[in-house]
Amino acid sequence: MKMRIEKDSMGELSVPENALYSAQTQRAINNFPVSGDPLPEAFIRSLILIKSAAARANEALECLTPELSQAIQNACNELLEGEDIMQHFPVDVFQTGSGTSSNMNANEVIATLATAYYGSAVNPNDHVNFGQSSNDVIPSAIHVSATLELTGHLLPSLIHLRDTILKKGESLSGFTKTGRTHLMDAMPVRLDQTFEAWAAQLQDNIDNLNYIAGKTNQLAQGGTAVGTGINAHPEFAAIFAKELSDLSKVTFEPGKNFFALIGSQDTAVALSGQLKAVAVTYMKIANDLRWMNSGPLAGLGEITLQALQPGSSIMPGKVNPVIPEATAMVAAQVVGNDAAITIGGQSGNFELNVMLPMVAKNLLDSIKLLANSGQLLADNAIATLTVNEEKLNEALHRNPILVTALNPIIGYGKAAEIAKKAYKEKRPVVDVAEEETELSRDELLALLDPAKLTHGGL
Repeated sequence: MKMRIEKDSMGELSVPENALYSAQTQRAINNFPVSGDPLPEAFIRSLILIKSAAARANEALECLTPELSQAIQNACNELLEGEDIMQHFPVDVFQTGSGTSSNMNANEVIATLATAYYGSAVNPNDHVNFGQSSNDVIPSAIHVSATLELTGHLLPSLIHLRDTILKKGESLSGFTKTGRTHLMDAMPVRLDQTFEAWAAQLQDNIDNLNYIAGKTNQLAQGGTAVGTGINAHPEFAAIFAKELSDLSKVTFEPGKNFFALIGSQDTAVALSGQLKAVAVTYMKIANDLRWMNSGPLAGLGEITLQALQPGSSIMPGKVNPVIPEATAMVAAQVVGNDAAITIGGQSGNFELNVMLPMVAKNLLDSIKLLANSGQLLADNAIATLTVNEEKLNEALHRNPILVTALNPIIGYGKAAEIAKKAYKEKRPVVDVAEEETELSRDELLALLDPAKLTHGGL
């Protein structure tokens, strides 16, 4: 590989000849050969948006000339519109905890491109990074990228999943199945009630995420190194937020307290906690689907999920619930990401949190995983499943727990005797109740009708 010599405040360093980045990025590449994983593309794109908005704000405040500001904006646009943006941002996630290496990576790449537009040298620190610090840029990039990914991907995916579940449930309102508590037979439920419960869980998650999105749109930008705003124009934060809002088409605001937003990651921890709640909901839905689909002969077999691929390399004809399984693994990963983010959030020492890149990666990975798997769960599991009505009815009318409906008439004790006898003799509860009570068969059939029992009441 042909190399060139670049120089920074620590001296000279060899850099690949065609690389857009310079010495500080190369030092980070040399220093942190840890995971081989760069920060997510959504984060990098948000970082470049921040640089473009900063240039616009600094021009408005007469801190940069219009020509220099435009050159920086052109460079940012070139990156955002290019086909392979990530080739220019190779710095490992596990780097300096402030994310300074990634901030300087962006500054250097933008400066190189901006120089061609400007006609003379654009400096990464003095121009691209004017009025900024890694300490306010990286926390801001976490909030910006999380907000954009939430509003652009996860929330639409959750809404689609919720709506798909409600539509499918409505089509299944005529099916009644045995309810289960502790995995044991319980009172009947309708399939639409099961699906509506899933949708309600998702709606709670949607509401909570919308609330947190009202926090992630508050930015540390303008606090610079420690929160005091040193080296930034006093009006920079407000104008920057306006410019970023114009560029992103999402409303962002200056944070109410820069010290808190730079020294902590409480909002990211709260968002991660809510993402974990979404994961728990996904796990519930996925496991219910897997149980209901189990069999087809030796399991519950109440529904059949769409067959998507062969299920075994040795057992011909086997088909597995692959989408719910993938969803369950996503849920497990998101819970793990949340644990890492929680520890990261505890690393706010005095005026700076020093686990920012790790928090950013795990947060954005969780959002991406949940958004993608939610879409798959909706389209390739919920929307396409079919009901095995014969299998539902096979157990439904023989369920001794139906006797619960007789409690107000014959009492709990007598009802328990009937249930135990029905279990023991493997007979329908209506037959045993006819023998053990003075109620007529017609009365019992009406009282023990599983469909009617799904409406509750006396």
